[in-house]
Amino acid sequence: MQREEMRDAGCSEEELFSFLSSKRQDDLCYRRILSSMCTPPHPVAVRAHMIFIETNLGDPGLFPGTSALEDLLVERLGTLMHLPDAGGYATSGGTESNIQALRIAKKLKPVDSPNVVMPASGHFSFTKACDMLGVEARTVPLDPEFRMNVEMAEDLIDANTVALVGVVGTTEYGMIDPIARLSEIALDRDIFLHVDAAFGGMVAPFLDRPIPFDFRLPGVSSISVDPHKMGMSTIPAGCILVRDPEWFSRLSVDTPYLTVKREFTLAGTRPGAPVAAAVAVLEYMGRDGMKAVVSGCMENCRRLIEGMETLGCPRAVTPDVNVATFRCERAPPGWRVSMTRQGHMRIVCMPHVTRDVVEEFLADVCDMNA
Repeated sequence: MQREEMRDAGCSEEELFSFLSSKRQDDLCYRRILSSMCTPPHPVAVRAHMIFIETNLGDPGLFPGTSALEDLLVERLGTLMHLPDAGGYATSGGTESNIQALRIAKKLKPVDSPNVVMPASGHFSFTKACDMLGVEARTVPLDPEFRMNVEMAEDLIDANTVALVGVVGTTEYGMIDPIARLSEIALDRDIFLHVDAAFGGMVAPFLDRPIPFDFRLPGVSSISVDPHKMGMSTIPAGCILVRDPEWFSRLSVDTPYLTVKREFTLAGTRPGAPVAAAVAVLEYMGRDGMKAVVSGCMENCRRLIEGMETLGCPRAVTPDVNVATFRCERAPPGWRVSMTRQGHMRIVCMPHVTRDVVEEFLADVCDMNA
């Protein structure tokens, strides 16, 4: 298909899908992608997605069944986070969820010069959010194990701090910040505490030894979690949960021409298909199934660390979730890994990174170093 202006007459289906297939073939295969926090969706997610492909949660009165699934998703995730009555809605992912959390925090504490205290490991979406909202970002250094240094965080908090942020499953090192301690600080200083669990929210609850991070901690105000990551949903599927559903009213705007007359979401048009996909995976897998998936990913992560260290590539840190980092300068040809800002090789052991994939990668590292 040539690069030209839009045709007057369309092309044949055969020509169209030949063109599309050629572009899809340019994409990488997940089997050798070791740097992504996304993974191929579960088959039940794909099936559910296709059933709801034309639905739009931006006008929920037209799609009451899909809207009910969104409510069920929020209930399921809220229950998983130990607050079944949490407020929430399905977002496009962690970026939107984080923006919305900071919007709420700023609305709840109107000050002239607002700031947000967050770890240096915070996702780049917080940089976007602070820029959009006109909020100062105060970055807290990390401790030697790449977790937020809580003592330094306390020093950065002042009367203009509208939010404190902690991360569950940091993007680069797979660490969980000391959320229990942050919860105490948030209560003591009367500050909104947002927990970015976009990745770790579908991992930490299923660990053999779960680390407290959710609404069981009284200082936690909101949580972001992405079913399209370890939840194996189709993309995009995120969710923001808040302790008090009334907080969303601070974000409401009039929507007079829709079936609902006020709306608090960030996006207008919102696809219902990924929501159905996320619910499908949770219902199909159940707690036992999700725990098995997480256990498998954690075991593969441990095997990868063991194998890499045997090959002379020591770990940078022992992760809390399924992200492994190494003092290693390069990967074998054909494999996609990433590097952290500190120069460590980073590999995410997602469900598609099976034991066979791990062993194949280790064999290639061995051959490369031979």
